[in-house]
Amino acid sequence: MPTILRWKGYRFFFYSADGWEPAHVHIAKDGKEAKIWLHDMLVAANLGYSAKELNEIIRKTRDERDAFLEVWNDYFAD
Repeated sequence: MPTILRWKGYRFFFYSADGWEPAHVHIAKDGKEAKIWLHDMLVAANLGYSAKELNEIIRKTRDERDAFLEVWNDYFAD
């Protein structure tokens, strides 16, 4: 499970078996986890984050989207 960013205690990553899904990132901190689709920035899952935390995570994901997509595409290239 490659970690692609650590920021304010959050770990942004994807699972090695995620390549069959559209590009996305998981974000974990303090036993909570969210999943955000990178193509439209929609939250696919939220396990425990408050609305305030989720908004902060979405903003950071949007800021890093291009870099995340590059890592995703490099990792899952055939």
